Amino acid sequence: MALMIVDACTACDACEPVCPNEAIKEGDPMYVIDPFKCTECVGADDEPQCMLVCPEECIVPNPDFVESEEELQAKYDAMD
Repeated sequence: MALMIVDACTACDACEPVCPNEAIKEGDPMYVIDPFKCTECVGADDEPQCMLVCPEECIVPNPDFVESEEELQAKYDAMD
């Protein structure tokens, strides 16, 4: 499942630089996660790096993009 940023985002810029897939971009007024690039860091790290650094805990699973770990790994592998 891809992740998403909810309205509590303060646009602090902590999440964007830690995303290994460059799935997080600055939006207006808050950051957004591209669900087609987000693999929840499967393939790159043990856990979602953006969730680790978010001071507001505003990054949550995106219910519109439910994917298994195998599907997330395949998406990561296809980006190389």
